[in-house]
Amino acid sequence: MAVSLREYRARIKSTESMKKITRAMELIAASRIIKAQQRAQAAAPYARELTRAVSAVATFSNVDHPLTREEENPKKAAVLVITSDRGLAGAYSSSVIKETERLAERLRAEGKEIDFYLAGRKAEAYFRFRNRPFVKAWTGFSDQPTYDKAAEIGAALIEAFLKEQGEDGDVDEVHVVYTRFRSMLTQEPTAIRLLPLEVVEGEEAPDESELLPLYEFEPSAAEVLDGLLPQYVQSRIFYCLLQAAASELAARQKAMKSATDNAEELIKKLTRIANQARQAGITQEISEIVGGVNALADAQAAND
Repeated sequence: MAVSLREYRARIKSTESMKKITRAMELIAASRIIKAQQRAQAAAPYARELTRAVSAVATFSNVDHPLTREEENPKKAAVLVITSDRGLAGAYSSSVIKETERLAERLRAEGKEIDFYLAGRKAEAYFRFRNRPFVKAWTGFSDQPTYDKAAEIGAALIEAFLKEQGEDGDVDEVHVVYTRFRSMLTQEPTAIRLLPLEVVEGEEAPDESELLPLYEFEPSAAEVLDGLLPQYVQSRIFYCLLQAAASELAARQKAMKSATDNAEELIKKLTRIANQARQAGITQEISEIVGGVNALADAQAAND
């Protein structure tokens, strides 16, 4: 019984150590998520105004720009998948991958081939483990994305989109799968079409009641769109990365809180079992002592 009691005490000690780790990770995620929310909120006005400007130029200029042109028979689509670099975030990354699989199934049903672009080690590990091809992967910044990384991703997607049909790596559509941050309790895996250009839903989209501003284009509307549209694509990707970062931290905080609560329950359960084992051991020792005393008394009585 003493060996069993030592085992319970060792398990209690290891669980307490794990509880300290998960509690620390919960607090770290809670502190970082505030900054992530502030960054996403700070980027929203710029994204909203850039969306309005691009919408106005695309609507009133009547310019046939490559980034706004719909292919009559699209054959290939690029899908950017945004996941986390680290685990311990519950079902955060797996939910994004499931949404990606649903989007891929729909695109294949429409007769389109798919080129995957990955952001985050979890997505890369998922594709490598299953020997599934992907074009390019970016890792190491999921919880703290920068605009430089968004610009790099956007440039790669725009380059693939602007290639002529039949060229190596050309695509006719660009989609993004990421996690939209609704609140600390709600994060939604979301798929949007980024190219050809369409005004997407969300906080950045202008109200239907608002009048789009009128612009004078100098030197020409085509050159204005050449400058605006790449910035718009990069801004949209950066906003998706910021939303995904806030969602990842919220999911990690929730997962670590659940792990801490489970560790507390396990410690209580193991402590109760250890106490029962200790009491059983004491009872057994008392029984053995009493039995020994009775045996000695019986032997002495027999000798008398």
